[in-house]
Amino acid sequence: MVASPRPELTVAYVEFPPLEYMDDAGQPAGEFVDLTRKVAEEAGLDLKFIYLPISRTYFYLRSGVVDMWMGLTGIPALEGYVLESEVSPLAATLSVWSMPDTSPVTRYESFQDRILILISGYTYGGLLYQLEALDNVSLTFAPNHLAALRMLERNRGHYLLDYQFPVRETLRQEAFDEVREQPVRTRYTSWLFTRQNPNSSALRDAFDQAYRRLVARGDVAAEQDRSQHYVLPGLPLDH
Repeated sequence: MVASPRPELTVAYVEFPPLEYMDDAGQPAGEFVDLTRKVAEEAGLDLKFIYLPISRTYFYLRSGVVDMWMGLTGIPALEGYVLESEVSPLAATLSVWSMPDTSPVTRYESFQDRILILISGYTYGGLLYQLEALDNVSLTFAPNHLAALRMLERNRGHYLLDYQFPVRETLRQEAFDEVREQPVRTRYTSWLFTRQNPNSSALRDAFDQAYRRLVARGDVAAEQDRSQHYVLPGLPLDH
């Protein structure tokens, strides 16, 4: 008797090292990628990865070109278009980075009359829209994390708003003058399933259940408690 083929999901991944990225061989790699493979195997699912820019990832999720993305919770651009897993396997800190001669960020108001360097395509959980609405904050954009750090080093902005994981990975590989980090907000990873797939709810449940079985066996770390988080004083919370 021939076994039925396992369902296959098309999974988007982006350049967000060390969690997800394309390695030197052109293959998906990273901690989140490895974890996703392990959970999918436990759930009886096959995966086909597709490497995309972040903005294209959003578009493909909204239109149903991809079934899933290993992303973050609470993205306004995807509201109503995706189902998030209940499980958050990893926390992802959004930080602001500056040079030693720049005043440290102590409150959201510290951004006033300053130039912020942002990563193109990122909405920072909607914080981008809040910043764009401010008359006394200037925004400039970099195509990637390395370029953003170089802009900061060359005084093309006062602060770099970026995620801790990829910036620390870049700093580990590249030599820069000392940069200072201040956390802005704790965010959480999630598996995001397009609602265009009629089986999205069942797939989300399958991932959650598979992850929790792996936790019970001690094969993966316990899921994150989303109630435990840091928020920079004064940061708008309606994003």
